[in-house]
Amino acid sequence: MNGKLKRCSWVDKYQDENFMTVYHDEEWGQPRQYTDAALLELLTLEVFQAGLSWETSLKRRTAMKYAFASYDIHVVANMNENDILRLKNDPEIINNTLKIKATVNNAKIIEQLHESFNSFSDYMWSFTNGQVINHHIINYNEVPSQNELSQRISKDMKKRGFKFIGPVIVYSYMQAIGIINDHEQNCVFNPDNF
Repeated sequence: MNGKLKRCSWVDKYQDENFMTVYHDEEWGQPRQYTDAALLELLTLEVFQAGLSWETSLKRRTAMKYAFASYDIHVVANMNENDILRLKNDPEIINNTLKIKATVNNAKIIEQLHESFNSFSDYMWSFTNGQVINHHIINYNEVPSQNELSQRISKDMKKRGFKFIGPVIVYSYMQAIGIINDHEQNCVFNPDNF
């Protein structure tokens, strides 16, 4: 045995990017009760990677967390045009005005969700009655970019006012927060293998 841990095959293409391995091993696809701030952070990273790559978003993660006040829902929801302009000109983050505005908007919607749900986490998990969707993936190439559930959640989120929330982003988001388990079956970090 070579001592190398077996991970999902997609991690192999990032061998020189330790942050991707750490993200896979410690966060991706691990179901837990995230705080609203942590969920907004992951949602924002998904929004900002649209048209780019997950790698690009993760490389800017620390700077974005700082720029968005550690994703404090109330602070982000109350950002004004001056804050948006400041963020648009911040060389450390991805400079996309529409995505910055979407993040501010999405924080406002998360605040509004508290009228019907205890948390954003409760809202997201309500679509699966708190159950993880296990796809028992053999090869990551089998993973769809969206499914019926991501289409349904995307539609509901858009109806509530979320922005930049298409079914592909929602599917990727559900993978990230562990609602969908798309770890390959032989990956040591597959929650089913714990």
